[in-house]
Amino acid sequence: MADQQTKPAYYAAGPGRWRDWWTLLHPPFTAWHLSYVVLGAMIAPHVRLDRLVAALVAFFLAVGIAAHALDELHGRPLRTSIPSPVLVAVTVAGLVGAVALGAVGISRVGWVLLPFMIIGPLLVVGYNAELFGGVIHTDTGFAAAWGAFPALTGYVAEAGRLAVAPVLVAAAAMAMSAGQRHLSTPARLLRRRTAAVTGVLTLTTGETITLDAVRLREPLERALRSLSWGVVLLAAALATARLA
Repeated sequence: MADQQTKPAYYAAGPGRWRDWWTLLHPPFTAWHLSYVVLGAMIAPHVRLDRLVAALVAFFLAVGIAAHALDELHGRPLRTSIPSPVLVAVTVAGLVGAVALGAVGISRVGWVLLPFMIIGPLLVVGYNAELFGGVIHTDTGFAAAWGAFPALTGYVAEAGRLAVAPVLVAAAAMAMSAGQRHLSTPARLLRRRTAAVTGVLTLTTGETITLDAVRLREPLERALRSLSWGVVLLAAALATARLA
């Protein structure tokens, strides 16, 4: 297994046929963004488990699989050895599966889901392939696509309409996703693109602390770990309360 300090992400499992797939799925971040679907669904007047499961599976296919496979095709940031044709096939299969579930959802929820079926794949491809001049591939685009959009979709899949409350939840999810982005961007820079860091932190007591990439990256990734667990547990708590 690769040394922790040389991995492309703190959750990376190291090189290997099956370990590459674990790394590709970004487990803590995928769970984090799926939690927004749950948070949106849990404030609906009535919660149906079948609709919640369908929405979670659709987002897992679109975000957990298709988006991450497409991202890996774009420069191999996770350094996996998964063949490019396989990544392309996985991207297409994930998006087709998500759209198919959306089509089933329309038959049960109504045409209000159609805009979400169209916008979802556009966000996946537009963001991860950096289409449209990279206009979506920004901090704001990330927060809207992976934070606000899942929360709104989760609510609409349950309620069949929009309301003020889910918009507020979507705004909260967007803010949390923006915070995630602000932490993960410098963490990725330190892990994947930094050859060396030199510097000394001098305290008011005169004590000095030598700075390096690990020292700078550690608090960022600890915050990401804590937040990912926190959002997932919050979603699980609300789901347990509503579904019980």
